[in-house]
Amino acid sequence: MIKTTTARERVDNIFPELVETLKKIISIPSVSSDLQKQNKVLESANFVKDQLEKAGLEAEICYANYDDGTQGRPAVLAHKQVDEKAPTVLLYAHHDVQPVGEVDRWSTDPFTPVQKGDRLYGRGAADDGAGIIAHIGALRALGDDLPVNVTVYVEGEEEIGSGSFRNFLEKYKDRLRADRIIVADSGNWKVGVPAVTSTLRGVIQSDVTVSVAKHASHSGQFGGPILDAVTLASLLISSLFDKNGDVAVEGLGGSNKADVVYEEDDFRSDAGLLEGVKLAGTGDLAARLWTKPAISIIGWDVRPLETASNTLAPTTTFRISMRTVPGVPSEEANRALEKHLREHAPFGAHIEITRNEMGPSYKAGQTQAIKDLHWALDEAWQTDSVNIGQGGSIPFIADFATVFPEADVLVTGVEDPESHAHSEDESVHLGDLHNAVLAEALLLAKTGK
Repeated sequence: MIKTTTARERVDNIFPELVETLKKIISIPSVSSDLQKQNKVLESANFVKDQLEKAGLEAEICYANYDDGTQGRPAVLAHKQVDEKAPTVLLYAHHDVQPVGEVDRWSTDPFTPVQKGDRLYGRGAADDGAGIIAHIGALRALGDDLPVNVTVYVEGEEEIGSGSFRNFLEKYKDRLRADRIIVADSGNWKVGVPAVTSTLRGVIQSDVTVSVAKHASHSGQFGGPILDAVTLASLLISSLFDKNGDVAVEGLGGSNKADVVYEEDDFRSDAGLLEGVKLAGTGDLAARLWTKPAISIIGWDVRPLETASNTLAPTTTFRISMRTVPGVPSEEANRALEKHLREHAPFGAHIEITRNEMGPSYKAGQTQAIKDLHWALDEAWQTDSVNIGQGGSIPFIADFATVFPEADVLVTGVEDPESHAHSEDESVHLGDLHNAVLAEALLLAKTGK
């Protein structure tokens, strides 16, 4: 197995070239949601393909269809076989990026890479150009010392929901099968503190319609004995929380403990919270974000002020988004939510629930693969790595686990709180990127020892 000092020297030698490669990735506006830029999505796929071939892999552009039969975005699939008896590792990243949003809020052109101190700025610098560089750099650093068989899968539609992802796994199942899967699309706790993403909350999104009458009525003539649908819906929503602001739905599970301390001042600043607004819930702040359920109302069809009238609304619909506890099946959590909504319908209001989305959660086990990843991160950063969670969901992680149940799925990445992925002035810390390349090289070497 290659020594850490040797691997570090190799990464040092190739890192300037890796940074230049990342700059070229940033310069390609591969916005998968923009139908006018699909040629750029293909261009970025071909660029990644070329870089993997330069790293010694056989690579090609591959496609899978959406469920409706239309073709998905271009993905790169590459392989390197070193020994049929050696373990196989699948390396995942994505080459598509988010739209830039309001360009005038950027300090620099989004698709012109600019280095400022230790950070490189540009759309896709962190999400997920850094993940691509971690894979390419690790493979180049190991070179002929690579002790495992490697498959690289770089998709082109992660930023629009990975619509053909599951079909892609099924279509190329034999080529994607692996003993370990390394997903480089997450982040670290902070600059200089590496992390393993050990939990991801799931997501359930539903429309809830509350009805009280067959038609609208005059609020003066009928108001009092009848509460309007909007008021009743408000009472129903309030029942979802206890006096502390914790979710009051029974049977959702959750943990009050986290491995790291998220300082309240930092959180308030990161969230842009107004002065005097109190935080909701109990338990560790990081746990409230990662390992406990959360409920938000993300849409409501309430009549706008401009068209308000003195009538009792007979019906109204709101959209609820619930983040589920890692390890709790989404179907189980959804049943608990729907049971609560029906049992807490105020004043006998009629409730109709339409489910829109259900994404699974993820919870890593205490496997040897997880231990090896922590070791590699510790060695690369020369400090103790930590376990973190993500409040958002990454449904394709569960797809990996379902299609390849025998594989260990490891979720890591190069983002940090200052990366501003999906926002303006996205960036990556180059010191952490260097260490991420080294950590992945060490992990591949340890996997094949």
